[in-house]
Amino acid sequence: MVLVVVFGVALLIAVLLSGLAARTVLSTAFLFLVGGALVSDGFLGLIHITPDSEIVSVTADLALFAVLFTDGMHVSFPKLRQNWRNPARALGLDMPLAFVGMALITHFVVGLDWTTSLLVGAVLAPTDPVFASAIVGRKEVPSKLRQLLNVESGINDGLALPVVLILIAAAGPTAGNAEASLGKIALELVLGLVLGLVFGVALPFIANELVRFRLLGAEPKLQPLLPLSIGVILYALCHLTHANPYLAAFSAGAVLTARSAEAKEAFEPLGEALAELAKFTALLVFGALLTPQLFGDLSFGGYVAVVLAIVLIRPASLLLSLLGTRFTRQEKLVAAWFGPKGFASVVYGLLVLQAGIPQGEEAFTLIAVCIAFSIIAHSSTDVPIARLFNVEDIAGVPEGDDAPASPTPGQSQEVRA
Repeated sequence: MVLVVVFGVALLIAVLLSGLAARTVLSTAFLFLVGGALVSDGFLGLIHITPDSEIVSVTADLALFAVLFTDGMHVSFPKLRQNWRNPARALGLDMPLAFVGMALITHFVVGLDWTTSLLVGAVLAPTDPVFASAIVGRKEVPSKLRQLLNVESGINDGLALPVVLILIAAAGPTAGNAEASLGKIALELVLGLVLGLVFGVALPFIANELVRFRLLGAEPKLQPLLPLSIGVILYALCHLTHANPYLAAFSAGAVLTARSAEAKEAFEPLGEALAELAKFTALLVFGALLTPQLFGDLSFGGYVAVVLAIVLIRPASLLLSLLGTRFTRQEKLVAAWFGPKGFASVVYGLLVLQAGIPQGEEAFTLIAVCIAFSIIAHSSTDVPIARLFNVEDIAGVPEGDDAPASPTPGQSQEVRA
């Protein structure tokens, strides 16, 4: 119950400061991260959460699923057909380059063995634009840039999971016998990807077809619950069948929007609010893991690797993948910077720690510190960079004496992450 009280207080403070956060470098993500750290065993000791606590993996998993489901609803298939090459470059070139680059730095700078270094690279390769919502969520920002960041992050989470699990099997205590089982593991993971995609496409399609029957259909006040029911069923179905839940969530959101714009419009306010709550809960819980001991356990080489991961690996890999595209220099730099490490890396980092591999604790420490630094760096720079695109009304918060007393119809009211 103490955790509930702490979350309520943090949520109240975040809402009261959200107007200021929407116009400055202050971010609500940072508030929840710091709040979780302050009440943890490392400081006030009000809540007791360790990396092996079930609440850590559950909240991160739910938050990632919710965010990907709502992010998928922002995908426009007509625009994606016109600009599919840019996300394809990010997934086919940027992600492998970031994976290899991070592995090289982890091995040569931090000193971890090659298998564990590759594992760290796979965990930190996925991006999460939820911490750059002032960029991805603003119509004033070029649509091809928003589409690139949104599609890249929505798909790369699911693609990274099979690589992470294969490398965990190779690095585990039974690594000597790993070769015999790697083929079976790879087959199961490919099946998981396929099932995730099938579930993500089929479930919203079937649900929308059922609505068209004469005797069926939701009354207006219950319409937002139709997409919610799809998400709940999909989440449970994926975990029961070991289908890839992240690929399923993103594809379901995209298909739902393509099949029924009315369903998207009805669900959007509720969906965004639920996603925000899931994110804030996961951030608070993850923040509780950020104790002084955790930061003290990371070597100097580890901190060098963290800085390089944020300011060099992601920017360089995406800039290389965008060579020859029609993005302006400004758009390329913005896209290169916004490659934050988010909930996917949290979930995968916990898998590494719980697998019991020889250098798992060192790998998790590096991953956790990198995620924390990334959240702070990216969530506090989205508003200043959004200003470069003349975005005056960040997150629906008007400025100046001419600001209306209440939001106009259709105006965004989302709280910036």
